[in-house]
Order: sequence, then structure tokens, then C-alpha cells
Amino acid sequence: MGRLALFDLDGTLVDRRAAFTVCVTELCATAGYSPEIEAWMLSELADRARPEDFARMRDAFGLAEHAAQLWQTYVTAMASAVSCRPEVLQALAELRDGGWTIGVVTNGASDIQRAKLSATGIADLIDGVAVSGDIEVRKPARELFELAAKQCGTKLADGGWAVGDNPAADIGGAHQAGLRSIWLRGRPWPTGLANPDHAVDDVLDAIAILLTDSSE
Repeated sequence: MGRLALFDLDGTLVDRRAAFTVCVTELCATAGYSPEIEAWMLSELADRARPEDFARMRDAFGLAEHAAQLWQTYVTAMASAVSCRPEVLQALAELRDGGWTIGVVTNGASDIQRAKLSATGIADLIDGVAVSGDIEVRKPARELFELAAKQCGTKLADGGWAVGDNPAADIGGAHQAGLRSIWLRGRPWPTGLANPDHAVDDVLDAIAILLTDSSE
């Protein structure tokens, strides 16, 4: 196996925020939901969405559908709305062709995160994925990074890199996992958190760094 590169998904490989707005708008239009329901979804699900959120939504608005059905409708709509830029997919392919082992380590519910990976084509370019919903452990916990490495057929002791936009979850998690790190700027940097090895503005810049990395 080649050197390991673990990528965050939302906010790193895909623009979850943009896809989320499109998803909710189109889902509500298709279902005929009121502006109040749309406003609730845009507010309550802005950071992340979980199956239990749709039980709250069903109760709040007296919807007839079961919570599980509402969740699956959302998963399908989100997978349809999300995309990965073609140049990012190409860069991942180049990274893999360069001998790298590529994984995704992401917080979220297993079904929706895997639906995004499949819909965007990212699933075809990676060697493994670990989702917090798989083991009910969230980044920055080392265990999730360990699972990602295992799913890629390698182990953290062999070293590698982690790339992500969240200072605590991605970069702090990388440090706990013994990985070098590349941070996608955009959020305030927390006081007291160890700095990343690199800070960039775009995941393409991060992949470019990996492509020129000569360390073993």
C-alpha cells in the first residue's frame, strides 16, 4: 500500500452548505411543505442532520409520514443535490495513480455520508471510508481515524496525512492520530490548538502538496 491520505468529506471534498440549501428548497417544493417547515429545516439541520431530527420534525408539524420515511427522502434529496468538482475528482485520481492510499473519515450518519460518496463519484476513487455513525464515535477521536486506516488496508503507525476544514475535528484529530495535517482555511483557529503542517484555501492546493511530498 502507498502512503495514506485521509480526507474529510463535508466542507473539504464537497460543499455541504450549498448542497444543503438546494436540497431543502427542492425537497420542500416537491413535498408541498409550508414555508414554516422549510425555515425549520434550514435552521435545525444547518450544521448536520440525523435520523432523530426527522422525528422532531414530524412531531412539530404533525406530518403523516413516518420519521424513517422522512429521513430517507432527505438522504435521497441530499445525495442528488451534492456534487464534487470535476477537478477535485481528477486530482484524487492523480493522487491514487501516484501511489497514495486514499480514505475518507467523516462525522455523520452512515447512510447519508455513503450516499454522498456514491452520488459524487468519490466512492470510486478511494480505498476506504470511516463514518462516525459506523461506531458512534466522532472526530477528533483517534478511533475513527484508526477505523479509516484499517478500511484502507493500512494502519496509523505507518504514518500519513489528514486533510480537513474543521480545526478541532480534522486537525486536532490528525494530531491525536499521529498524522501530518493540512487545514482548509475558513473557520477561526481555536486558541491552544496545535498548528497544522500546512494551511491552504482549497482542497486542490492540499492535494498538490501531497503530490509533491517526498517523505515516507
